[in-house]
Amino acid sequence: MTQFGDLLGPKPTLLPGDDEAESALLNHADPAQVAADHPTASIAWAYLAEAALDKGETITAYAYARTGYHRGLDQLRRNGWKGFGPVPYSHEPNRGFLRCVAVLAKAAKTIGEADEYARCLDLLEDCDPNAAEALGLG
Repeated sequence: MTQFGDLLGPKPTLLPGDDEAESALLNHADPAQVAADHPTASIAWAYLAEAALDKGETITAYAYARTGYHRGLDQLRRNGWKGFGPVPYSHEPNRGFLRCVAVLAKAAKTIGEADEYARCLDLLEDCDPNAAEALGLG
């Protein structure tokens, strides 16, 4: 048994990342411009969602997080994920997607969308049992 459960289960999905978007963000580029230049990079949407949530702009955060979540799902599927199984938080390129799920959960809870909040927590647990705590939800 591994930290991700049954050895016969699916192998962890490790996204390739977006080096240009990640580099731009690390060099303090405007996340909105990075998202415009790299719309498939969940990490850019995560930066936007987290900033909006920090400013109390819950609906904006929800929208940014939802966009990054869907972009992340597209990437995960292209990399063999079947809708379940490990997406390790320890793998840096996976964090954009996981951060978007966490902001989506937080925003959903704030607006009283309990079902969405629970789905997001379940998804984080399925992806990586340590992700929710690492992302401030534990």
